[in-house]
Amino acid sequence: MKWSAIEQLGERDLVLLDRMNDFSEEDPLHAFALDELLCRNTGRGGPAVCHLWRHKRAFIMGLRDSRLPGAGAARDLLETAGWDTAVRNSGGAAVPLDAGVVNLSLILPKSNVLDFHFHYNFEQMYELISLALRGTGRRVDKGEIAGAYCPGDFDLSIGGLKFCGIAQRRQAHAVVIQAFIVAEGSGAERARLVRSFYDMAAVGADPANFPIVTADSTASLEELAGLGANASQAFAQAVKQVVAEAQQGRPAAGSLILPTVGQVREMTETLHNRYAI
Repeated sequence: MKWSAIEQLGERDLVLLDRMNDFSEEDPLHAFALDELLCRNTGRGGPAVCHLWRHKRAFIMGLRDSRLPGAGAARDLLETAGWDTAVRNSGGAAVPLDAGVVNLSLILPKSNVLDFHFHYNFEQMYELISLALRGTGRRVDKGEIAGAYCPGDFDLSIGGLKFCGIAQRRQAHAVVIQAFIVAEGSGAERARLVRSFYDMAAVGADPANFPIVTADSTASLEELAGLGANASQAFAQAVKQVVAEAQQGRPAAGSLILPTVGQVREMTETLHNRYAI
C-alpha cells in the first residue's frame, strides 16, 4: 500500500544516505550540520535525501531547553557523566541519542503549496515510519503522549507509548524533517535521564517552558514491536525498503555530491556558536 505522501516521495529524485554504522564523528552536531548543507543543496535543485544516522552517546537540547535557568549546570553534569551535549537548530526539546536510537532525516525541496505547510511534511515522515513498521502488525498512532520527552502533536506511539518524535528545520527553498526513533533498549531509562536533566535545568522556570517527563511514557521498538535486539538495523532496513518501493519505475537519481569535510566542520562550528548555552 502506498499513501499519498509516499507516492509524492516516489515522484522525486531521492537519494539514500546510509550512515547508520558511521561513528567516526564525535561531535554531536556533525549530522545536523550535514543536514543543513544538504538542505541548501536540495533547495538549489539537488536531489532529495533520506539520511539515516546514529550517534554513540549524546544529549541534544532544543533551543528552549538551552534558555532554562539551570541549563548550564545540567549540561555540565551530563558531560561529567560522559555525555556529549549540544543544542540543535531544528525544533523540539531534549532527546538522548545512542546506538539504539535511529535518526531519520527527510530533506525535501519546497515544490508545491503542500510543501510550505509543516503539517504535510510531518505527515510524510509519519507515513514513511508507519509503512516501515507495517510488517510488525502494530498500529502506529500519532498525537502527543503525556509525560513523553520532546513532546509534540506528531509523537508516534504504539499502544500508548511513544517511540518517536519529529522536528523540522525549514530553509527558503527546502526543508529537513528529522525524526528520532527509539529502536533498542529501554525507553523508560532514557525518559528518566531526560527527567533528571529538567530536574536541574528547570528549577525556577515557568512550567510552560519545559515538559514534565515520566518514565512510563516511552518505550523502544524492541519493547513494542518485536523487532528484537537488533531493532535499529531492522528498522533502518525497513525504511530503505519503503523508499525503494516508492522509487520503483523511476530512473536512478543522480549521485549525491556531499559537502567537503571542511564545509561540514565549518557549519558544525557555526551551529555550536549560534546555539550555545
